[in-house]
Amino acid sequence: MKRETLPQAAAVHQPAGTHLLADLSGIAAEKLGNCAALEALLRSAAEAAHARVLFSHFHGFGVGQGVTGVVLLAESHISIHTWPECGFAAADIFMCGSAQPELALTIIETALQPASSRINTVRRAPPAIS
Repeated sequence: MKRETLPQAAAVHQPAGTHLLADLSGIAAEKLGNCAALEALLRSAAEAAHARVLFSHFHGFGVGQGVTGVVLLAESHISIHTWPECGFAAADIFMCGSAQPELALTIIETALQPASSRINTVRRAPPAIS
């Protein structure tokens, strides 16, 4: 668990952004069970997307089992849930402001090397902004 502090003059973000839901299949099991490696991956993905990490927490379910983890961002979050026994990971990337969630997804896909990906993109905003 790592906490980061932001400067007091942190930018204010509009409540509009892009939410990516990624179903990643055909991943080697050894890439899906290591909490520290997945945490480092998602933190790197956030930084590549120009997002600011506030806090992260990851939990492993035991040897050969999956991981669930979240990286909280000033711009929202990135989370992942893995099932090594199925070669599957579900990633959720929501960012507002000038952060670029597509860049985070590219980092995650490059590292995990799924055989296939199914991505749903949702634009999120209050009615007055969308």
